[in-house]
Amino acid sequence: MSEQVHNRLAVVRAERKVSRQALAEALGVHYQTIGYIERGQYNPSLDLALKAARHFGLPVEALFSLEPFQPLTDEVYGANGRKR
Repeated sequence: MSEQVHNRLAVVRAERKVSRQALAEALGVHYQTIGYIERGQYNPSLDLALKAARHFGLPVEALFSLEPFQPLTDEVYGANGRKR
């Protein structure tokens, strides 16, 4: 059994105003595959993870991780609520 891969795909898609359909077409997969990945029901292949990162111009570890991501507000503002 493989380990769950956590992702921020939905967050980045929303931020960049990219639909599931548009991302799927750019990556050469079915749009439902994007939904499965976003919900953690499917782990992307290395190839697909790298393509997604390249599409958004981000390092792959900004989109995918073996550890759960901290909330973005914690990363930007820290636990005390002040901008870093």
